[in-house]
Amino acid sequence: MQSLAHAETETLERIEWKKAPIRLELAVGQEQRIEFPAAVKVGVPASVQGVLRTQSVNEMVYLLAHTSFGSNRLMVRELDSGRIYLFDVTATEEGGPGHPIQIYLSGEQGNEKDQATAGHEPEQERPDFIQLTRFAAQQLYAPVRLVKDQPGIVRIPVSRDLVDLYHGGVVEGVPLVAWRAKGLYITAVKLTNRTEQALTLDPRNLRGTWLTATFQHHRLLPKGDEADTTAVYLISARQFGISH
Repeated sequence: MQSLAHAETETLERIEWKKAPIRLELAVGQEQRIEFPAAVKVGVPASVQGVLRTQSVNEMVYLLAHTSFGSNRLMVRELDSGRIYLFDVTATEEGGPGHPIQIYLSGEQGNEKDQATAGHEPEQERPDFIQLTRFAAQQLYAPVRLVKDQPGIVRIPVSRDLVDLYHGGVVEGVPLVAWRAKGLYITAVKLTNRTEQALTLDPRNLRGTWLTATFQHHRLLPKGDEADTTAVYLISARQFGISH
């Protein structure tokens, strides 16, 4: 087991992941920040779901204990690689120092094969265009209970400003959400009919450089109708702001 020993002058603790659970003591009411090498998601035991708040934002995880509790194991998973980090977490009134923590991997660049054979999950294959499009559509339209994360697909920021995406100025475009997946990017863009006439959408009228473009619905009813809006899923080799 690793402990979080630190020098008083340090403001950031760097801890190497050595495949052994990391012991972490939280102070009740004091937020703990942990940085990982890549975007992650936290698995929280049911026993502490009411007393431990967890938030994950890309590579950062934030933990806040509302009351004291004994040792519980948290599992943190990298979304791209599937790599698992384990933490044995306790919370007390006194707690630990609460300095930000940075988790790092020793020799990661040169030992990817060794890590895989030593017990890491193999790297996820890149989703194909159909899988990416289906994933994006489910995120927008499926009931919340059916929406699931998919290893290897990571949400990324995208500007919500209006874009001139469709030739002719007859359709308003607003990016909604974007993801990255092994060198591919997929962006869901809301399209709204600006005219008084029904429109049939044609992917050849889209501006930009896209590998695929898939409309949720191909026909838009006139402006003001409840069916005047749909979504288009755009897959590209670069981020939306560059490809558009």
